[in-house]
This record gives sequence, structure tokens and C-alpha cells, in this order.
Amino acid sequence: MLLPNLRFAQLILILFTIMIVIVRGNSKMSQTTTLSGRSRLWFVTTLLLGTFTMSISQSAVSTAYPTLMRYFSISASTVQWLTTGFMLIMCIMMPVSPWLLSNIGFKSLFLSVLIMFDVGTLLIILAPNFPLVLLGRALEAIGVGILFPSYQTVLLTITPRENRGGAMGLAGLVMGSALAVGPIISGIVLRFTSWQGLFVVFMIIISCVIVVSLWAIVNVMPKAPSHLDWLSVISLVGFIGVLYVVNLVGKSGVNWGTATIILVISILLLLFFAYRQLHLPEPLLDLRVFAVGQFNASVWLTGLSYIALIVVTIVFPLYYQIILGVSPFISGMALVPGAVFLSILNPLTGKLADRIGFKKVLLIGMTMILIGWGILALIPAKFSLWAMMPIAMLIEGGNAFVMMPATTLGADALPKEKISHGTAVITTMRQLLGSTGVAVATILLSLGGVATATLGNFHIVFITFFILEIIGLILALSLKEKKAKA
Repeated sequence: MLLPNLRFAQLILILFTIMIVIVRGNSKMSQTTTLSGRSRLWFVTTLLLGTFTMSISQSAVSTAYPTLMRYFSISASTVQWLTTGFMLIMCIMMPVSPWLLSNIGFKSLFLSVLIMFDVGTLLIILAPNFPLVLLGRALEAIGVGILFPSYQTVLLTITPRENRGGAMGLAGLVMGSALAVGPIISGIVLRFTSWQGLFVVFMIIISCVIVVSLWAIVNVMPKAPSHLDWLSVISLVGFIGVLYVVNLVGKSGVNWGTATIILVISILLLLFFAYRQLHLPEPLLDLRVFAVGQFNASVWLTGLSYIALIVVTIVFPLYYQIILGVSPFISGMALVPGAVFLSILNPLTGKLADRIGFKKVLLIGMTMILIGWGILALIPAKFSLWAMMPIAMLIEGGNAFVMMPATTLGADALPKEKISHGTAVITTMRQLLGSTGVAVATILLSLGGVATATLGNFHIVFITFFILEIIGLILALSLKEKKAKA
């Protein structure tokens, strides 16, 4: 086993060398460029295509869980780290994105992120064992964690304030739709090829985006070189420790003495991170944005809506396969109506928020989400595939009215120089809450083992997230009305 691992290490080293050459080559041309006309269209299209593909990778793997468990002979609690671990690493990288945007030309940053993702994907395809698959997912997560807040910051920066709702609606279309489409693509690919074929699709698309990016992507963000505070970066490891312990709940044979120590150390690291950001003159992540009430509410609203979306894309396919006994292909296709509905609504909700006010739009969305979970929580019955599909549509459609409108609301509450920090905070919290949501859902399903989860286990999950989304509705009601534009 050592020889294959050495070969993989050599391959990664070669690819990283190529990445460094590209980054250095493009860093020589770091002047900020103003976009207009066709150049803006190509820039935005390339940016969103890369982001869309990476976002798909978050949710597509869940449909392949049963296949991966059989292929590597691993348990459900082990395979779920492909999703939970992915999001945890993203949480670590997201706070670093404001510093990267200020210190590296955006073209160099975007290319390096794409190449990082490609390297990780190739490693997964060739991996002879599950630890190397996890390593590949970690490399993917590093790239995604940097890109997600960065692309939103770029869109907000290059778009006039009066048009931000529509721009972020487009961003929501990319992120939300990709999460919903992931299980669909996974189901289709798994029907006609092996699980490796799923990652081959990702790699082909990203490789094409890399080629186009060489001329389509330009430096649009002003640079403000500063020192990278490594103590802050290291302390972000606390996120992993906290979520690791959370995932131990409900499992047998856990050494809770060791787990408690990990939890305490992780919490202390996060407290140190917060303290340091509040006292550094140039923090890695400016947490003072939480002092703005409107921004604070927007963080929790976008997080709660994201929890609803990602839990649906992960739990519903499991419900279809375990409770209803359908194939991975059918379970993926069953999410098509919700994905289409989400895709249609996302570009519209941003413009609607600009027209009628953000509070009304957010209330519509939270009500839709609450009704969806409420039906599942309050009716303890076995729902058919045809009954579950409109419920998924309701929850996913509600996300379109909340996630990106709430993000835009938060950005509008901040000065322009703080938008990158605000976006990083929102995306970090969103992913952290999403990771927690997935972990909680998995724990509840694992009470008897995910592969043998009963209808009762799923009902507990539905009740839990119904109660959680009530909090979101209360937050939306507490917002001050933002007046519509004339």
C-alpha cells in the first residue's frame, strides 16, 4: 500500500507545482480591471460556472453513500464525513477569504482554487482506500471554502447597490440550485457508471473552466496587502473539534473523557479566535459586523434557510431509498421538481426584495419552509414519493426567498470596505450551521443505524427541524421593514 500512496504524493506534488507556476505568472498582472459589456458577461458566467460545479459536489455525494459504504466496507458514521468533514474544512477556509482577496489578485486566486479542486477530485478518482478519498475531499473543500465567500463578495462589489438584489438572486440560483441538483446528477451518473464517474464529471467541467478562466477572469478587487495572522488561522481548527464531538453523540463505545477534552480545547480555541479578531487592528475576520443588528439577523436567517435546504437534499434521498425502497436513480430524480422550482424562484426573489422590501420576501420564504416541515412533523405517516416531492418543492422554494435575500440585506447594512468580512461571516456561519444540521440529522437517524433507520427516526428528524425553523420565522417577524424602491 505504501507504493501507491507515494505515487499519489508525487502526482499531487507535480500538480501543486503547476498551480504555483500559474499563480505566480498571473500575479505579475495584478492591476484592477473594470468590467463592461461582453467582458463582464464572460467574467460572471465563468465565475458562476466554476462555483456551480463546486457547489454540486457538496450534495451529490450523499446519494452515493450506500455505494461507497459497500465499495470500501465502511460504516454510515464513517461515510458521512465526506459531507460533514467537507463542510468543516470549508468553515476553516472561509474566514481566510477576505485576507486572500486583499492580498492576491483575483485571477490568481480563482485559478489556484480551481486547480486545488481538480487535484482533490483526481485523488478521489484514483484512491485505492477511503482515507485517500477523505484527503481528496479535504483538498476540494479548501478550494470551495475560499471561493464561496469570495464570489459573493466580488458580485456585491462590482454591482451597484440598487441592483444587488438581482445579482445575489443569480448567486442564489447558482448555490441553491446546485445543492438541489447534486443528488439528481449523482443518481443519474450512478445508474450508468461507477461512483468514480461522478467525480470524473466534476473534473472535466472544472478543467474546462480553468482553460476559459485564463482569459475570461480578470482582477476586479483592489489589493490592500497585509500580514496573515497565523494564530487566528490555527485557532479556527476549533470548528473541527466541536463538530467532531457533536458527531459522537448517540454512538456506542465513545471515550467521553477524551471527547470532553477535545470539546473544551476546541471551544477555548474559538473563544481565543473571537477575542483576537476583536482586538487586532487588522483582524483576519472582522467580527465587529455582528454589532449591526440587521446584519446579525441576516446571518441567522440565511443559516436557518440553508439548514433546511441541505437537510432536504441529504435526508430526503435517504428516506426514498430506506423507507420507500427506491433506487439511487429514482431518489435523485425525485428531487428534480424541487431543484427546478428553486432555480426558477432564485433570480426572481432578489428583484422582488428590491421592489417590495426584504422583510415581506423573508416572511414568505420562512412560512413556506415552516409549512413544509410542519406537514412532515405533524402528520406521523408514511408519505409516498409523490407526496414527498411537493413538500421538498415547498421547502426548497422557501430557501429561494430567504438565503440570498438575507445575505443581501446583511451586505446592505455594512459599509463597502466591510462587505468581504460580512460575506465571509455569513458564509462561514451558514456552513457551520449546515454542518451542524447534517450532523444532528445523521445522529437522529443513526439511533438505529442510518442504513436501518426506521420511519420513527425520520419523524424525529422532521419534528426537530420544524421546531428549529419556527425560530427563523420569529427572526423574520422581528426585522424592521426595508422600504421598497420607487
